[in-house]
Amino acid sequence: MHILFTRSLEDSKDLILRFNELGHKVSYMPVIEIEKVDHDLINFNDFKGLIFTSANSLKFINSKEVDKNIFCFCVGSATEKKALSLGFQNVISAEGNVRNLKEIILRNFNSNVGKILYLSGELISKDLDKELNLLGYDIKRIINYTAKPIREIDQKFLENLKSSVPDILYVYSQNSALSLLNLINKYNLNDIWMNTNLMCMSEKISSVLNNIKWKKIFLFNAGEEEYLLYKI
Repeated sequence: MHILFTRSLEDSKDLILRFNELGHKVSYMPVIEIEKVDHDLINFNDFKGLIFTSANSLKFINSKEVDKNIFCFCVGSATEKKALSLGFQNVISAEGNVRNLKEIILRNFNSNVGKILYLSGELISKDLDKELNLLGYDIKRIINYTAKPIREIDQKFLENLKSSVPDILYVYSQNSALSLLNLINKYNLNDIWMNTNLMCMSEKISSVLNNIKWKKIFLFNAGEEEYLLYKI
């Protein structure tokens, strides 16, 4: 099968290597680029826990200022892997689901322990901070990165895409879905996806692309990419 990832090469390389090993043709077409957002100085000593719903938020944290034994709640395996690479020791992962992440925080962190810092991008799939606040948690959300849409597709890649339309296309965020839709419209690619299975991490993401005629739409959690191959 031909599989297309819309994340950066850095975020996709492990899956690209794995799927190549399985004999699949794999392409990547990043549709967003991540940039740091300036924010007020953070005193990490004020917090007893950290929340990351994307590995991108870890790219712009000064980990030298943080106690590596602090509770570190991550949405999935990619975010967990990034946290561990920065030296965090007390990392708990929800395996790709924000709803599960909320339950894990409730089970592992008592609200009276102290404040939790939630670092994220501008768009989030679920208002995790607000939901936890309603349950008595003291959550401070800080936006430390933004996703900028990529507005051009390399002409050679575009020709190859049209001649070998992917069987599977993975989309990981609402920002990515919006950018992908803009590129599809810009390059008149609306009608080439009839035999492509769209894989999205949430209904909010898939709703952006619902007007495109896909073979089928699947929802998945991070870490389930290989498993999905056997559902098609």
